[in-house]
Amino acid sequence: MNRFTLELLFQIIGVGSASGLFFKDNTLNIISDNSSYLYEYQLKSSELKRHPLADNPAENIAKKIKPDFEAIASYADTLYLFGSGSTQNRNKMVKVNAKTKEVISETDLSDLYLAMQSFAAISPENFNIEGVAYTGESWYFFNRGNGSSGKNIVFTIQGKNLIDDFSIIFSELKLPKIKGVRTGFTDAVHVNDKLYFLAAAENTTSTYNDGAVLGSVIGCIDIEKMKVDFTRKITDTHKFEGLTLYRQSADDITFLLCEDNDTDKLQADIYQLSLKK
Repeated sequence: MNRFTLELLFQIIGVGSASGLFFKDNTLNIISDNSSYLYEYQLKSSELKRHPLADNPAENIAKKIKPDFEAIASYADTLYLFGSGSTQNRNKMVKVNAKTKEVISETDLSDLYLAMQSFAAISPENFNIEGVAYTGESWYFFNRGNGSSGKNIVFTIQGKNLIDDFSIIFSELKLPKIKGVRTGFTDAVHVNDKLYFLAAAENTTSTYNDGAVLGSVIGCIDIEKMKVDFTRKITDTHKFEGLTLYRQSADDITFLLCEDNDTDKLQADIYQLSLKK
């Protein structure tokens, strides 16, 4: 995959700090890292709906108390929303009916996240889940290596549940640098036995504090080998955080991306990225 095209497709007014996407049936589901809503955007009508994920939903939640939803995964008729785990109040998984958008359950993933940190020898300060993909059998959690240790890790989780009956395998992957700064995972999606991912470079060594944006890459991982097939730099100026499959053909694969502007502005820029296979 040598060639790509990247273009701003549309803007959604009313969604800020978009951090994850899932597209299906001409509907774009969006999560925000400082909101307790699930957003539903209809591409044909441009209609935006907000679905509460908590009893007292809010937007632009203060950094210290926000749930920090950074990852959205889908399987069958269910959406799974994940907190980043970068602080103790960010360990929640919310299970949502993909059709009705009603909350099915909430789960505390503290034990799972602690087990991940223990297995991979990651300190709490270097733990930051930014992407999750689910195949129905295996979960893939992507730790963004933007802490001081710089560990970009894919955790493969299998078992009956994510609470007290699971097994963990982890793979530390080396991602490219942009302007001398190592990129870190920001999202991932499962497509055709591959894991496509985004990774961004910020001039920071903190999983909590933001830094100057240096660019983003798209990449692909072979699930069987758990090796990076390729990476391509797609921008020097944008921090892309959300990735979902839009369409594919025999020759091309196209994704929708969202950009986290790390501000309180309620506007989401949605980009289209097309890659030659």
